[in-house]
Amino acid sequence: MQPIFPITHIITLDMNNLAIGIDIGGTNTDIGLVNPDGKVLQHKILKTWDYVDHRPYILDIAEAITALLRENGLTEVAGVGIGAPNAHFDTGCIGANTANLRMKEEIPLCEKLGAMLGLPVTLSNDADAAALGEHIYGGAKLMQHFVTITLGTGVGSGIFVDGRLIHGHSCMAGELGHAIVDPHSDRLCSCGRKGCLEMYASARGICQTYKELAAKGDLPDNFNGSELTCKDVGEMAVAGDALALKTYEVTAYWLAIGMANAASFCSPETFFLMGGPTRAGEALLQPLRRYFAENLLYIYKDRISIQLSELQANDVAVLGAAALIHLK
Repeated sequence: MQPIFPITHIITLDMNNLAIGIDIGGTNTDIGLVNPDGKVLQHKILKTWDYVDHRPYILDIAEAITALLRENGLTEVAGVGIGAPNAHFDTGCIGANTANLRMKEEIPLCEKLGAMLGLPVTLSNDADAAALGEHIYGGAKLMQHFVTITLGTGVGSGIFVDGRLIHGHSCMAGELGHAIVDPHSDRLCSCGRKGCLEMYASARGICQTYKELAAKGDLPDNFNGSELTCKDVGEMAVAGDALALKTYEVTAYWLAIGMANAASFCSPETFFLMGGPTRAGEALLQPLRRYFAENLLYIYKDRISIQLSELQANDVAVLGAAALIHLK
């Protein structure tokens, strides 16, 4: 296959170069041109859900990158970083049968996209990419030991120890969302087990908690459970709604249990939280810090902080992906 960029355009990776960051989600694929200061200069969006075959999908990604460079008067970038679900850092592939993708075969993304572009392409789990983004562009710039927790459709985590991102034997380390916090729970997770942290601290878990609490008392006026979103619950909590505040109290309790357990095996300086549910601010953070302190092993008392990510909420995933290149 003829590369879109000749091989002579590959350049040394350093912090003086622009990079492409790509966030692959089940609905959209967000492709951004990122500078070394962590600013997304321009986006291109593809509808991931429209693709059932990875071949036209990869070609359209390459064409979108080409357009980004052309529109910005560029002939080269340092490389392409990609954050994706079920991403295998060691093989450069998205695994087969990935949830929320219609493309069910294994996707050799780094190999194929690299051949088209003539550029270095690096792939990582989306939560790991977010941790790299926090380390390069955000509040963890000077930290060697920290954990990022992404709250969204699921719960993901990226773990830095001794200045290195932990990948683990299978390159799938950091599945804090699938740590079981309540073995007696009746909440069935998408992984097939019950009681995972994800079923309490994710967007859908928060909505389920709100509905369960609402069912025990008087339902709010105009309540429509089928249309309830986590954004709705967060906004109600910020406005002082008692039921929404109780929902975040429950969410904080289970999240604190998971974080206290994580602290026992990786001893971070800070937990950074990011994602839609964090927009509730102190409605989440205040009870979270209290429950975390209550459940934390005593040797870590007053030695671990909890902070919100310093990255721009709408750009965090693209920035994290670009960090795969800027970190090198």
